[in-house]
Order: sequence, then C-alpha cells, then structure tokens
Amino acid sequence: MKKRIACLMTACLLGTSLLVGCGNSADTESKESTAQSSAAATEENKTIEKLNVAFVPSKDPDQIITATEPLKEMLKTELAKEGYNVEEVDITVGTSYEAVGEALSAGTADVGLIPGGTYVLYDDGCDVLLTATRDGLSKDSDSAKDWNDGKATEKTENQAVSYRSLIIAGPSEKGQELAAKVNNGEELTWDDLNSANWSVMNSTSPAGYIYPALWLQENYGKSITDLEHTVQSDSYGSAMARLASGQIDVVLAYADVRNDYVDQWNNEYGRSGSIWDATETNVIGVTPAIYNDTVSVSKNSPIMTDDFREALSNAFINIGNTEEGKEVIAIYSHTGYKPAQSSDYDNEREAQKMIQELNAQ
Repeated sequence: MKKRIACLMTACLLGTSLLVGCGNSADTESKESTAQSSAAATEENKTIEKLNVAFVPSKDPDQIITATEPLKEMLKTELAKEGYNVEEVDITVGTSYEAVGEALSAGTADVGLIPGGTYVLYDDGCDVLLTATRDGLSKDSDSAKDWNDGKATEKTENQAVSYRSLIIAGPSEKGQELAAKVNNGEELTWDDLNSANWSVMNSTSPAGYIYPALWLQENYGKSITDLEHTVQSDSYGSAMARLASGQIDVVLAYADVRNDYVDQWNNEYGRSGSIWDATETNVIGVTPAIYNDTVSVSKNSPIMTDDFREALSNAFINIGNTEEGKEVIAIYSHTGYKPAQSSDYDNEREAQKMIQELNAQ
C-alpha cells in the first residue's frame, strides 16, 4: 500500500513538473512569437527616406530651428505607430513666407507650417491638412482703446481657432501722438497714419499685411501700398526691435506679439519701461478675426500619398496632445491641431482677392 501511494505521489509530481515545463515552453514560444511579430511589423512598415518640413520665418530662424529640433524624433516615433519608418526628418526655415509656399508647390518641401494667407496663395500646389489651435486671449475687443489699459494681454485656457491682427504704435514721438488720439476717443485720419513710419511683413502674412490692409480699406478706402513710409521686416523680432528703437512708429502684428517680446523689449531692445506701459506701446487699430495657421502638405511630393497624409495628420495631432509636443509647437503659439478643410479658408481667399485687386489699381 505504501509503495502504491509513493508511486502515485511520484506520478503526480512528474505530471505537475511536465505541466509546468509545458507552460514555460508555451510562454517562451508566445513571447518569441510576439517579438517576431513585432519585428515583422517593423519590417513591414513603409519606409520614407526623408521627410522635409519647412517653417515660415515669423521669428528668428535660429530660434525656430533650435526649438523644433525635438520635433524630428517625435515625428519619427508617431509615424512609426502609423506604419511608417521615417529614416530622416529635415527641418528648415524659409527665407520668406513665399519661399515656403513655392517649396511646397515644387515638392521640395513635403510639409509646411504656414499661415492661412500663404496657404491660399499657393493652394494650387499644396493642400491644408490641419489647423492650429491657440490659447485664447484675455482681450478680444474690436475697439483699439480697450487694449490699452496698461495690463498684459494674458493667455486663457480657452482654445481658439482664430486670432486678431493689431496695429500697434510705439514709443516714438509720432507713435505717442497717434496713441494719444485713440486713447482720447478721437478718430485717426488718413493723414495721421500716412505721416507715420510703418513696419509691414510680406504680402502673404495675414497678421503682418493682409488683414491690416483690409482694415485700411474698410476704414479709409486706402491700402498699405498707399502709405508713403513703409519698410518690410523679415521677422516680428526685427519689427519689434525697430519699434523699440524709434526707427518705425507703427508695427503690424498678431494680437499676442507683445507677450512674445516682453522680455526682449527691455533686455535686448534697451527700453526701460514695460512693453505694456502707455509710454511704450498702444494699439491704434484692430482687425477682424483671422483663421489660424495651417499644417499644409505638398501636392507634388512623391511621398505624400493619401495614406501618408492621414498618418501625418494623426502624428501632428498626437504630438500636440503631449506636454513635450506642446513645448515644441509653442514657438508658433500653437497649442494643438485639428483636422482642416479647404473651405475653412474661404474668407482668407476673399481677403487675398481684395488685396490683389487693390495692388493692381
């Protein structure tokens, strides 16, 4: 009897051992299978040798290149999740807004982060993929005087898909003269404006040219080309530096430009007062809302298939949903991205049409 029990116990132990052994073997085989499947999936990913991403020079090019360096690996990582193995991401800053639009049209740039004005001007050669979202601002009045309370225009948690362009007078004698009239509730005349020195951006910049030109047309029946004293700035940084030095009296810029240059105003541009002080800057004009910047893609890039467009769209949206991604895209005051369609920019097309008609006169 004892021998029979011992035999049974031994058999049970062997059976248990065999089961455990089989289980370990199954687990090992499962892990190996998963690893092989993962490796196979990686190998099956479509390979993109190089993705060319171009930015417009709305800020100092070196600053943009430095800030967007992490975007290269972020795009590689997110696109890998979408089934694409991107070997290299090249980020450049165009010499002008037009240069980026032309690069997209030619297919030498695959992706461009460009304003709506640039997109509609070059929509024969590029498609809009996404619209950027931005933090809303604590001020959003049509009245210039309301922006001149001496308080910072602060960002809010409300996400906005549009923004304003402001006509801002600086600390020069003429700038202060114009500001005084606005803050006293007086209407500026065309002669007032035409006697000032203006900084403008290139003609495809919504905030730095197009919408201020519409503002002049609506209020004075004139355009930027009618102003006697204008200088084109290559970036908002150089425009604000000129405003601070008194080289120009008026600058055209996006609504939160003073937020972006509040430190430089004192530390680099040599001003002693706060950029928000009435003796430094004042808003003398406010344009209607402008639809936000775009992520646009080339129609003539050989890699820009419908499938890759969708993958790229998902990648940018996912990047904008992470804290690390938000830090990178903050260089353009973007806080995220949402899908866009061409018709979103129909108002921009009307603006461009009017500008072209005015310039042709």
